[in-house]
Amino acid sequence: MTRIVLRTALILAAVALAGAAEAKGCLKGAAVGGLAGHAVGHGIAGAAAGCAIGRHEANKQDKTKSQNDAGQPAAR
Repeated sequence: MTRIVLRTALILAAVALAGAAEAKGCLKGAAVGGLAGHAVGHGIAGAAAGCAIGRHEANKQDKTKSQNDAGQPAAR
């Protein structure tokens, strides 16, 4: 358990140092992915995948929001 907490803290610290613009969605995704990955024995890989998916979803939401603000119909 201590190793998991230490790894999670290390990953979150690295993400925080990467910058807020790049980390949008990554922290939440990494936390969820890390827990899911830990359940099957691959916490680090789960955190990395969760971060990537979280960033993708955050970027998709930003794009949709900017299109809606500009008065254009949102693409799906």
